[in-house]
Amino acid sequence: MATESATNILIHLAGGVALLIWAVRLVRTGAMRAFGSQLRHALQSFTRNRFAAFGSGIVVTMVLQSSTATTLLVSSFAGQALIGSAMALAVLLGANLGTALAAFVISMDLGWLWGLCIAIGVAMYLSSEAMERPRNIGRVLVGIGLILLSLINLNTAAAPLAQSPTFRVVLGAIGSEPLLAVLVAVAATWMVHSSIAIILLVATFASSGLFPPATALTLVIGANLGNALIPVLDQLGAPAAQRRAAVGNLLTRVLLALAVIPFVGPLSAWLVSLPSVDSRLAIEFHVALNFVGALIFLPFVGPISALVERFMPGKEETAEAVSPRYLDPNALDSPTEALAGAMREALRLGDRVEGMLRDTMTLLEKDELKLSRAIAQADDGVDSIHESIKLYLVKVSRNELTDEESRRLFEIITLITNLEHIGDIIDKNLRELAEKKIRKRFTFSPEGLAEIRDFHQRVASALSLALNVFATRDIVLARQLFADKAAMREAERHAADSHFQRLRSGRPESIETSAIHLDIIRDLKRIHGHIVSIAYPILESANELRESRLRETKAAAEQREMPSVLIPAPHSGG
Repeated sequence: MATESATNILIHLAGGVALLIWAVRLVRTGAMRAFGSQLRHALQSFTRNRFAAFGSGIVVTMVLQSSTATTLLVSSFAGQALIGSAMALAVLLGANLGTALAAFVISMDLGWLWGLCIAIGVAMYLSSEAMERPRNIGRVLVGIGLILLSLINLNTAAAPLAQSPTFRVVLGAIGSEPLLAVLVAVAATWMVHSSIAIILLVATFASSGLFPPATALTLVIGANLGNALIPVLDQLGAPAAQRRAAVGNLLTRVLLALAVIPFVGPLSAWLVSLPSVDSRLAIEFHVALNFVGALIFLPFVGPISALVERFMPGKEETAEAVSPRYLDPNALDSPTEALAGAMREALRLGDRVEGMLRDTMTLLEKDELKLSRAIAQADDGVDSIHESIKLYLVKVSRNELTDEESRRLFEIITLITNLEHIGDIIDKNLRELAEKKIRKRFTFSPEGLAEIRDFHQRVASALSLALNVFATRDIVLARQLFADKAAMREAERHAADSHFQRLRSGRPESIETSAIHLDIIRDLKRIHGHIVSIAYPILESANELRESRLRETKAAAEQREMPSVLIPAPHSGG
């Protein structure tokens, strides 16, 4: 019976912890979706001096309920040179205090408030289906209500554990080894990616008598360190400029921890002796710790940033051109912003593929092997950016998306998939055909080269049109791109007929380049097929497709009955 009771307590406890972690995340994602752009603007605007930067860090973090989110935002700005490293560190010092104040506010005796928050939050969420901001504010209120409810549950579950001899032995072992306690708190904070959740958990257990005061303070120091470590580990592969602010913030917390840990015992005894100290000792110590840290380090953000920069000098980023620029990981909780960034990155990928296609024609005309190597490197960049966008969209898709957001996500996936295929055709087929022509010292006939140039120009124009279709979602342009398929089939037939005419006439250039010539036309036609596919999602969303054929509207039928504009016949030669 005692075992069953202990099992129930542990299950109750695990459920309370899970609810707390989930509720904190719910508040953060809701706030990010509702106020993400304004918060980013605030962080960029209020960095004129260290005090304004410090204040903006406090406000933004209290809204987001996450100093990690603030740190990643600021690091992203620093990596783009939108904010200086010293001001970025000042923002993070404010974020440290902001997360402590958020925990302080939540931990107040507001148990009666959880029902009201959830009731209002659910009402806002359900009654505002067409308006995203009220829905996300409702999400925030539900999250706050669940945090308060989880704290009530944790208090209820922790009370019986305080009487358990086994549990007291385990906690006593942690309490007798400050270094172990710090490491446990660091690991717990990293695992849940939320210092607020861990601090509230420690405070709840301490108020229930599970932790002695000294152990509670040591665990708070560990959680403080863990919270600074999270963004450092999350950005290990980022450029040095982006990581410096987070490393500087971690350095300040390490120094603060080293200065305080030796005196935790006497400090906790002194704090307990104060008449004004209540059961929220851990919470209040957390606020005081970060307030003192801000007082000590805020005047020295310049020297600290210079020191970090000295040990983390910027390196020449050889892969800068192939690194994604617009995939902001901090926008993932706001699907609209995240998809806008992915769209910009996809268009940038399109520009890169356009450059490869343009260089291919130059390679065929001028026989420059150096340009062939550049095309191969460009395709490596296409593959890298395509993979980055794809993985980014996978993360975006984990959010609750509207129908419009789901359609846009599918359009972006369609675009980048087809662009990646086009890059492969250019690299694996057209480039190798050009190199074969160069190695064998073949020369196209003037008429054959003009044919290839004309066909290439049609494909390049179609790619430019496809990118415009993707950017504007214009149905008229999408129909125009789709209708170009028939014209390309006719152009391919003309090119083949002309080439065989030259073969029959015995042109030596046409005979030696025949296989290469026909393969180039075929591969350009394959590229055009992928280009047209980019328009399919836009046409389908407008109900303009019937199976694999374009729906013919009355206007289109009338246009078809009018005299059509003839496609210029490709040059033919004898």
